[in-house]
Amino acid sequence: MRYWPTILLLLILAGLGGYLYWIELPAKQTEEKQAVTQQALLSFPESDIAGLSVTTPQGSVEMKRNEAGAWMITAPLQTEADTREVQAMIRALVTGKILRTIEDKPGTLAPFGLEQPVTTITVTAGPQQETLAIGDNGPLSSTLYVLRQSTHSVVLTDLTTKSFVNKTLLTFRRKDLLHFVQAELERVRLTYPTTEIVLYNMAKNKPKPNWKIRYPIEAEADQTEVRSLLFKLEDLKALGMIDPGPERTAIAQTLTAPQLKIALHTADGDQTVKLYQPDPASGEAFAETSPDAPLYRINPMVIKDLARDLFTLQDKRLLGVNPADIAMLAVKTRDKHYVLINENGEWVLEDQPTEKLNQEAAILFVSRVANLPAEERVIKQAGPLAPYGLVAPTAEFVATGRDGKIAGRLTLGSQANNLVYATGERLQGVFQVRPDLLAQVPTKAELLAKPAEKTSSTH
Repeated sequence: MRYWPTILLLLILAGLGGYLYWIELPAKQTEEKQAVTQQALLSFPESDIAGLSVTTPQGSVEMKRNEAGAWMITAPLQTEADTREVQAMIRALVTGKILRTIEDKPGTLAPFGLEQPVTTITVTAGPQQETLAIGDNGPLSSTLYVLRQSTHSVVLTDLTTKSFVNKTLLTFRRKDLLHFVQAELERVRLTYPTTEIVLYNMAKNKPKPNWKIRYPIEAEADQTEVRSLLFKLEDLKALGMIDPGPERTAIAQTLTAPQLKIALHTADGDQTVKLYQPDPASGEAFAETSPDAPLYRINPMVIKDLARDLFTLQDKRLLGVNPADIAMLAVKTRDKHYVLINENGEWVLEDQPTEKLNQEAAILFVSRVANLPAEERVIKQAGPLAPYGLVAPTAEFVATGRDGKIAGRLTLGSQANNLVYATGERLQGVFQVRPDLLAQVPTKAELLAKPAEKTSSTH
């Protein structure tokens, strides 16, 4: 019978295990689930939210989501909302957590900054609604006291001040002046007081637009510069708005000739914005999209930032032909003289056609010649070339097209201010370019050299 104590102990342990497994553990899991549920500030998902009301000491803003999913302001006026601002507030509420309940049915709200809350938000999701009053910071700066109407309790949350304080009607109004997708643009017209530039997208509705200048000249456009301009137009935003009324009428009378007018054309219609700075000394600038729309206050630096002259928007690669269209490239410098020929996609030397060239080195060199851009314009029209060392040039490159005709020419002269004077087939006049190409012209021996083999090391 000496085993009875051991058996009895095993029975007791089994009973305790069963109690823990069947009673305590499920109860703890239920309690944890309830705690997780209680931690959510809103009891409905983000996708169900269709209405938002934000009240501050400055007034109330009512917003609703339309059938297309866009947010609209419905009061105190009817206009488009800044969807990003609205979604940012909703996301903060949806992801917000209750850290702990401070007081149920509180007798006083002053200790929590809730007697006069900085912001009161009502969120509507179908038949459900929740109103949250935002109070002071909690013990930590990253916490806020909130009065939750559905439970009539003051709770401490992990919400942050920046998401809910200083929100005004302007905060929620749509502030971007132009709404477009770059690939869908068909043309862009830039009108200045003394000139006009018209750009056409030759690859509309394709992922990568191809821009050309159609006026005042027919020319290839600098794709990077055009994209940069369009990105800046996408970012053109109002700092303030003057709605139709006496103030707008009075200011509009001071706006005569715009410093810049931008017209965007798509298959769906045109968008136009005019930029004004009636008194540069005042530091004020305005934008107008139509006579019956608000006037927009903008940063005066925007006008200067959007200004582009013809030279800036032109394709500034001087040679005048793309690398893929070059059939033959004649190279002449003070100590090098040879001709590269493209035979069935491979480069060879004209005087050594059977010798295998380092194709990587040849392709890189041809690309550098074809893509060398002008940095500065020296003179616009043809003139004396001797002052720039272009009568007896330092280097000259002549490209022949696949039709056997000369398609491009690039000439490099003397150096000045760390740049080299140059002329090219694409642009009229004398320019300055970076001097790097002069040091990058390979010798025949370098072109004939085999590429270095990659070596692997063992460890």
